[in-house]
Amino acid sequence: MQALRIENLQKSFGALSVLKGVDLTVNNGETVAVIGRSGSGKSTMLRCINGLEPFNSGSIEVVGHRLDGTNKRLRDLRKEVGMVFQSYNLFPHLTVAENIKLAPRVVKNVPRAEQDTLVQEVLTKVGLREKAGSYPDELSGGQQQRAAIARSLAMKPKVMLFDEVTSALDPELTGEVLKTIAELARTGMTMILVTHEMGFARRVASHTVFMHEGRAWEAGPSEEIFTNPQTPELRAFIASDVK
Repeated sequence: MQALRIENLQKSFGALSVLKGVDLTVNNGETVAVIGRSGSGKSTMLRCINGLEPFNSGSIEVVGHRLDGTNKRLRDLRKEVGMVFQSYNLFPHLTVAENIKLAPRVVKNVPRAEQDTLVQEVLTKVGLREKAGSYPDELSGGQQQRAAIARSLAMKPKVMLFDEVTSALDPELTGEVLKTIAELARTGMTMILVTHEMGFARRVASHTVFMHEGRAWEAGPSEEIFTNPQTPELRAFIASDVK
């Protein structure tokens, strides 16, 4: 069953055409890595999926919600589609637990009695159960990013979007965040990750999409994409990463 279907998605910023007819399908339970050079449209596509960017034409349907480019009725969409960014976006004046409780309480009216259980559940998933009472500035960058993932998981989304979530972290902290995402993949959560971590994409993602010049240039099972690229553009991209 399809979690996401994109057809002929086009997006421009003024005279600059960024997405030039993207077609993409993601099935339930798949972990899809989106790779490509800077400026290829990866993050813009992700932001369109979550309604953060209106688009010019084409269609997006994600977990039953059809976006028309005007970005109306986004509240229902965001109850079911979580997104984690490069910058953690945690509220600095709230503890980790308070950050996590906020959206379920305000958006989903989760009863107070259930909120503490929810906090422990999602923090356990990301390995931060002992940090519930800490403030963001008391955590490392990797811990803050894992707390941001926990905050999204608290909404019990059907699809999770990750936009370059490790690009601001050093290698050690990157590893702990990627381990968390790999654990989520093993649970069968549907995830779409924009990433520069080629090794991770190959090991963990069931499918990989190579974005080039505003299009989903090549897509397929990750092992196939990396071992037998079909286009010269993808071959050159993989070769440049190996160097």
